[in-house]
Amino acid sequence: MKTIIISLALFIAAAVGYQSQAQINIEVKNNIELKIEELQKQKNKIEKIEKDKLREEVQEINERLDNNEITATEAAELKKAAAEKRALNIENQLNIIDENIALLKRNTKTEEDEDGEEQQEIDSYYTSLEFLKFDGEEEDVAYDSIPKRTTSDLFFAFGLNNTLIEGQSLDDSPYKIGGSRFFELGYEFETVLIKSGFARLRYGVSFQFNGLKADDNMYFVEDGDQTVLEEFPYGVDKAKLRMDNLVIPLHFEFGPSKISYDKKRAHYNTENFKIGLGGYAGLNLSTIQKLKYKEDGRDRKDKLSQSYNTSNFIYGLSAYVGYDNIGLYVKYDLNPIFKDNPIEQNNISVGLRVGI
Repeated sequence: MKTIIISLALFIAAAVGYQSQAQINIEVKNNIELKIEELQKQKNKIEKIEKDKLREEVQEINERLDNNEITATEAAELKKAAAEKRALNIENQLNIIDENIALLKRNTKTEEDEDGEEQQEIDSYYTSLEFLKFDGEEEDVAYDSIPKRTTSDLFFAFGLNNTLIEGQSLDDSPYKIGGSRFFELGYEFETVLIKSGFARLRYGVSFQFNGLKADDNMYFVEDGDQTVLEEFPYGVDKAKLRMDNLVIPLHFEFGPSKISYDKKRAHYNTENFKIGLGGYAGLNLSTIQKLKYKEDGRDRKDKLSQSYNTSNFIYGLSAYVGYDNIGLYVKYDLNPIFKDNPIEQNNISVGLRVGI
């Protein structure tokens, strides 16, 4: 019995030892293969890092050229030198990786065991060398070199508001020039129409608030199907009509554009002179008259919300000219303000338009 137990113990020990050695051989083999696979992946990372750095250098050179710090000839020479440097960097680093892979393969021994299975052995010294480790950027997101054609942003506009009345000039307007103002707030998209980026389409949605402040102690009164100005029975400090519109603006924008680069992708840079031509169409949401006056020595404020026979459908022409995100802005309603008045009045606004 004792002999049987000893024999069984020796058999189990031998089996465990064989299994452990086989596991060690597998781990060594896997470790070598993983190390070589990781070195192969580093080639792509190196190319991405060097190309990103080249884009940054080219962008800096273009900015210096735009600021007249260097000539076009100097810019071309600097770009060529930068490209050659980055290409050489890539070549040198890829050669180093190839040499490291060759080092691992050359120092890996493959032998057959008693069962005819291949075993790989390598000195741990070659798998622990510091120069086989890679400390570059680990970001795996591919750089998008194609500029995004459609972007979006907020914009607002503000300025003076008044009307063009048939048969008379702005000097004869019954509305205060300084007291009549407009404000517009919107969200719009910009789509590049041609590859150079020179022509673009801007479209979106916006709220327009057009105000008309009556002059000479007058205020707005609905007289049947018409809206007229009548003298207020008390001393009025403010009689202001405000029309709130929801419109869809559409502009064709023209101006120089260049391709710039950030850490993730290329994009069209339109921070330059530009001109926009187009129009808008939408609906009148509400019309409100605000009155501020004194009655029997007391300050009174009234807020009257009614149609005032204003047009329900709003449409007109608009344009802007400027630099970067700010420009001079003008818009003109083709629809009359009061739809049934015998003499047409068309809203006109002049001010600034600012992109955010």
